[in-house]
Amino acid sequence: MNDAEPLLRLRDIGKNFGPVHALTDINLDIPAGQVTALVGDNGAGKSTLIKTIAGIWEPNRGELLWQGKPVHFRSPKDATDVGIATVYQDLALADNLDIVQNMMLGHEVVKAGLLNEITMEQEAKKTLADLRVTTVRNIRQPVGSLSGGQRQAVAVAKAVMLDAKLVVMDEPTAALGVSQTALVLDIIEQLSSRGIAVLVISHNLTDVFRVADRIAVLYLGRLVSSGPVANYDTNSTVHWMTTGTAPNSQAAAEPAPPAVDITPGTPSDTVNQEDTEG
Repeated sequence: MNDAEPLLRLRDIGKNFGPVHALTDINLDIPAGQVTALVGDNGAGKSTLIKTIAGIWEPNRGELLWQGKPVHFRSPKDATDVGIATVYQDLALADNLDIVQNMMLGHEVVKAGLLNEITMEQEAKKTLADLRVTTVRNIRQPVGSLSGGQRQAVAVAKAVMLDAKLVVMDEPTAALGVSQTALVLDIIEQLSSRGIAVLVISHNLTDVFRVADRIAVLYLGRLVSSGPVANYDTNSTVHWMTTGTAPNSQAAAEPAPPAVDITPGTPSDTVNQEDTEG
């Protein structure tokens, strides 16, 4: 992969659920070491897109290029194996296990047939320290006792321990308080500073403009605009999200080839059903 090649490139991605067009002609580049914010109203197709990237659903059309090479994800394990880690809203953590056990779950360090608790604890501590997570008092406390922000930190740290090159985060600050939100946003910035790409799905535009390097807007299953965050402000972003058209009839910030019809009401602009509510 050369310096100009994005870490992940989506080309003409389409996904149908029967007659429902959940995604249509998605063209999106996700560069390494940058935070890309994926925004859109409910039903825009955000959840469908990240599940396609994560290997949960295979696209019906188009291709994914990982570090410049075509890839086919037939399962979440395929995506994880190349370096894509997805942190969903439910975080997939075991509340009854402690922080170390959660971070090492499925990847335990074994020595002479026994769990190497000391090594695992050291690795967990180092990963949290590298992410500047300082609010956890004891890494042997059950995850169920942690705050929402701390739980997000554990889920992200687990992804980092798997050598993720791209971390996808689905609504990471939803229902968090101010201090917990600040913790999660700091972690996102830490990931980016370490050269890890981050794809953040969020409805909170304040958070988006705090951490994002790039913005991509989905509208009724189509990518209607994408580009550097400097090309957007809150008003223009909301306009793209709610109408699918450029504010004041301006051109898209960075149109993705090939050109697509973004006029609301076309046959392909079918509203997503429950599986594609994001």
